[in-house]
Amino acid sequence: MSESKEPKNSIVKIATNLMAACFISGLVIGAVYFVTAPVAAQKAVERKEVSMRELIPDADHFAEVSGQDGWYRAEKSGEAVGYIVPAHTKGYGGDIKLLVAVTPDAHVIDYKILAHNETPGLGDNASKEPFRAKLRGKGADHLEVTKDRNNTEDVQAMTGATISSRAVTRGVKSAVTAVSDYLAEGGAK
Repeated sequence: MSESKEPKNSIVKIATNLMAACFISGLVIGAVYFVTAPVAAQKAVERKEVSMRELIPDADHFAEVSGQDGWYRAEKSGEAVGYIVPAHTKGYGGDIKLLVAVTPDAHVIDYKILAHNETPGLGDNASKEPFRAKLRGKGADHLEVTKDRNNTEDVQAMTGATISSRAVTRGVKSAVTAVSDYLAEGGAK
């Protein structure tokens, strides 16, 4: 009988030790999160501010646009110099998430791709020059991709990455159109 008590006692000890280890691990993880969460949140705010300043360097202040999720109004001396609008679209490799800077008269200032899975060396060139320059200054009516080299009004497709070209252009166009609609409906200028 003493033999059967020993394994049972051993199992209880193992279970107790395992529960204690899990409890202590949970406390350590919770303490680390408690200490680092505010720092991580502050860093996220700083990264967002840096991204917005890269898109509209002339702005001296960015204010959230009420009623528009993730939108910011870029201001200089109290006047709107642009809007920063999140956009997403589907590219060759999946979802593409962007931040698009748009002027108050609904033209592209610039854009930044936040996340994508486009092909390296082809579709991922949409986040680089010279493709970004092709979209700057364009209104929604000229945010169409073309392969016709004689058409200088619209956006020239990247060689070997037409799907990515169209996807990014479509995402930027959706942001420009959203700003245009917002302002036409009486949004703050």
